[in-house]
Amino acid sequence: MALVYQPMMQLSGILFSLLGWVLSCLTTYLPQWKNLNLELNELEIWTMGLWQACVVQEEGGMQCKDFDSFLALPPELRISRILMFFSNGSGLLGLLLSGFGLDCLKIGERQQEQKKRLLLFGGMLVWISGITAIVPVSWVAHSTVQEFWDENIPDIVPRWDFGEALFVGWLAGFCLILGGSLLNCTVCSTEVHPSSVHYTVAEQQDQCQCLETETRP
Repeated sequence: MALVYQPMMQLSGILFSLLGWVLSCLTTYLPQWKNLNLELNELEIWTMGLWQACVVQEEGGMQCKDFDSFLALPPELRISRILMFFSNGSGLLGLLLSGFGLDCLKIGERQQEQKKRLLLFGGMLVWISGITAIVPVSWVAHSTVQEFWDENIPDIVPRWDFGEALFVGWLAGFCLILGGSLLNCTVCSTEVHPSSVHYTVAEQQDQCQCLETETRP
């Protein structure tokens, strides 16, 4: 049964990892990390992301302006850029390495140990990618909560609220961690893959035939 479930777990791990990586890339470029509703003008909604600030108007659509300077950003947004880039890069590398280590891939069937190493290393990279995606999203959410409940800010000053990108980022991190965990769990299995058994039996049969040929007069 383990031989049946192992390819299914590997495929599930790859699919969750791929979904998490796509969502992580989407989170990086979405401008809705923070939302701001103005009570004086309820028809406008201001949003802020890692790259630009936008204003959404009911009649005029969305207008965005890129940030002029990286150093002028708040600390949480500066660090979030770096961590999200690292998350996307490690997630992509983990997907590639894990793909080459899948049992269903015919390439390298005779080198099962190397494929297991690739699968393990790829799964670890995907797992790390999930952590580095959750950290910046949670940091921005934490700073938003602190600013929202800061008593030193007058009540008449508008407060930033959670944006949709934060929830997408949390989902991305969860999928990446789940996908990396599934990939690593399949490596822990000590079962022998059928293809390796097939080649071992074939080699033993070839050796037996050679011995029979040598013993014949």
